Amino acid sequence: MAAAASSTDRPGALDITRRLAEICGPPFARLAGPADEVAGRPARWVAVPGTARAAADILRLAARHDLTVVPRGAGTKIDWGAAPDGVDIMLDTGRLAGIGHERVGASTAEVGAGTPLRAVQATLERTGQRLALDAPSPGATLGGVLAAGEAGPLRHRHGTACDQLVSLRYLDADGELVGAGGGAEGLELARLLCGSQGALGVLVAATLRVQAVPASRIWVTRPVWTPLEVHDLVRTVLAARLDPAAVELDLPAGAGPRPRQGSRAASMARHPSMTGRATTGPARAGTLVILLEGGPADVAERADRMVSLLGGGASASHSAPEWWRRYPFGPGDTALRLEVPITDLHAAVYALRDAAGAPVPVRGSAGLGVVHAALPGAMPAERVASILAAVRGVLLARHGRCVVVSAPEPVRRAVDLWGELAGLARLRAAKEHLDPHHRLAPGRLPGGL
Repeated sequence: MAAAASSTDRPGALDITRRLAEICGPPFARLAGPADEVAGRPARWVAVPGTARAAADILRLAARHDLTVVPRGAGTKIDWGAAPDGVDIMLDTGRLAGIGHERVGASTAEVGAGTPLRAVQATLERTGQRLALDAPSPGATLGGVLAAGEAGPLRHRHGTACDQLVSLRYLDADGELVGAGGGAEGLELARLLCGSQGALGVLVAATLRVQAVPASRIWVTRPVWTPLEVHDLVRTVLAARLDPAAVELDLPAGAGPRPRQGSRAASMARHPSMTGRATTGPARAGTLVILLEGGPADVAERADRMVSLLGGGASASHSAPEWWRRYPFGPGDTALRLEVPITDLHAAVYALRDAAGAPVPVRGSAGLGVVHAALPGAMPAERVASILAAVRGVLLARHGRCVVVSAPEPVRRAVDLWGELAGLARLRAAKEHLDPHHRLAPGRLPGGL
């Protein structure tokens, strides 16, 4: 932070501070503080524009002075991805908020990028509607969800936020307001900005599809012990065509083979081959949970069929499990995202276990083959690198990938966060077209873009 502070003493720095205050208003422009950083990279200024025009003026100011700009929403995923090469101006979108006035029963809603997702849902619920989005990050803004490509359990039935886009308004690197949508070509551009971490444009507002709030929701829960068991159960669930809204898996670090029962287990524990081996305590069961939504009678009937189908202690509840919509990783962990065809999800989890030498917590959308996992933050960077290499080697043959979502700085420096990326050439072309001078979050995208 000291380096960032000293950089604001350069000639012209005070003039930039003054100009930002003129654009945003004195309370909404300041020198950056210790908490104003992106993946460990400190910012120099923080600006919070109240309108799209003010945000455009900030980008034009940055262009004149060759300054970099990194957008920030609520900051819930500010440490995801690679650290930018530099952060001169952190453009906070918190005041670019609000929900457009739509008639009751409208099929779409326009939402400001800085609007917290929970505020959007609370507003829509007053008219019996919702966005089919349930991103796990508490307090996340819609713009942050789009920019990070974040999705929750409902992605199984409804897709990600990017899949539900109708149109998008964003500012390019020169401060021009651009509308994307209204056709296949426009939607392709809009979805290109999804997951771009603000490196292709500054999101201003998005129009998304809305739907009626389901009258009933039931979660069917079934204990599971191994990835292979999960594989078989997921196949059964999908083949039953009971229209699940979500198919989620939680495998804690302690999950393992189903414990043996009776005296045989005790005698095996006393066998000479076990001498000197550390006891890990009883294995904990994981959980497979299927969410069903719809009319009360229909959901109840489908839930009964699902419980019968799954067997093995399956049960139904009108409330979600405690871990629902939560990541398995915490601050300081190395967070991974595994994406693989559902037929190979068990192979990916086994590969991760084998490489790590023990089960690691895994959670996510088993019905889509997209799950997150966590490695301890204290694990040495070279150990993380070897685990990644082993897992990616297994996934490569299965058309899957393993991405490092976030990690401590030593790990971030030592590993390739993305691995193989088929669309890198297209991404590079988009960066050169939309931000040729690399002023927007430079270095945040794969390939150092």
